Amino acid sequence: MQAPTVTFVVPCYKLAHLLPDCVNSILSQTYRDLEVLIMDDCSPDDTAEVARSFQDERVRHVRNDPNLGHLRNYNKGIGMARGKYVWLISADDYLRRPYVLERYLEVLEANPGVGYAFCAGVGVRDGAETGTLDYSVCGEADRVIPGHNWLKTILRENVVLAASGLVRRECYLRHGAFPLDMPWAGDWFLWCLLALDGDVAYFAEPMVCYREHALSMTMHLTRTQAETCSAEEIAIPWDIKRRAERAGFPDVARECLLAVAEYYAFNVVCDRTHFGLSEPCLTVASFEASLAKQDATEAERRVVRAHAYAAMGDRRYWRGERALALEAYQAGLRAAPWAWALRLKWALLALDRGGLVRSTIRGVRRALRGTR
Repeated sequence: MQAPTVTFVVPCYKLAHLLPDCVNSILSQTYRDLEVLIMDDCSPDDTAEVARSFQDERVRHVRNDPNLGHLRNYNKGIGMARGKYVWLISADDYLRRPYVLERYLEVLEANPGVGYAFCAGVGVRDGAETGTLDYSVCGEADRVIPGHNWLKTILRENVVLAASGLVRRECYLRHGAFPLDMPWAGDWFLWCLLALDGDVAYFAEPMVCYREHALSMTMHLTRTQAETCSAEEIAIPWDIKRRAERAGFPDVARECLLAVAEYYAFNVVCDRTHFGLSEPCLTVASFEASLAKQDATEAERRVVRAHAYAAMGDRRYWRGERALALEAYQAGLRAAPWAWALRLKWALLALDRGGLVRSTIRGVRRALRGTR
């Protein structure tokens, strides 16, 4: 059989009841040259029966026995893909517009330097749309973004809705698929990695639906393995930094260091009680221990330490933890005594015993929001 232009890889485990919405949204696309691989990971429900119900020769059911786990299942599907492009979309998500594939391919075919495309998305809960997912909105207009520019954005936060990503298969062949040691943030790692040597296409219209429910893999991991998720958040910018250095991109490597600092600060100060944790994932001591283990120069460690403590101080300040904020700023100044902005923050906070500066800034922010 002639290879299709696009392969949809649809991982499915205990999601047979949602599978029809996903597959039918693919089969109804205006662009027809595609195949669908339903990757049934030894699911105990009636996934096989549902898969056989699709009367379309483009659909193929692949059952694993035994269960491979979600990452190996993803990678097996990507390895079996015959298309020039690969779209991995979980069985609980679905395409919201019948023309999304056509729009993607028009841009990708015209721009061979684009490694992947994505779009904004809409949340779905209990079968009803809950509105556009704010984090997935990256502007009001469609655009092709230079890879390194995009990387500097996505290093700070994964804003790519995984269900919306269409990747050139040659990118997977060149860089590999999902790393098995990143069960939570493997997609984020790939979005960063692919942006190192390729541009990215963004579509502003929310054309994909992401279902929020208890069986969601993302929800499960964030609630049951928050410390693992934290470790991945820190490991990814370190890894991309090393790759950027080897590729000769020092400006990207510098951005990675700043991103590392922000994630250290987030994991020391962040409240994760909504994930079932009573304490942050890192302490100041474990942050220092992690930093000492990294393959970095002492100058790079000073940069990370200074920015991390500054960010910790900012977070403490806005939480009203004045004494802890002062301690963080002082630690940052020990790492970077020349940092005038950090010194100014420390001085203002040292003088601001009554919280006047903080309350004034908050008042200005409220006033500005009121004028919008």
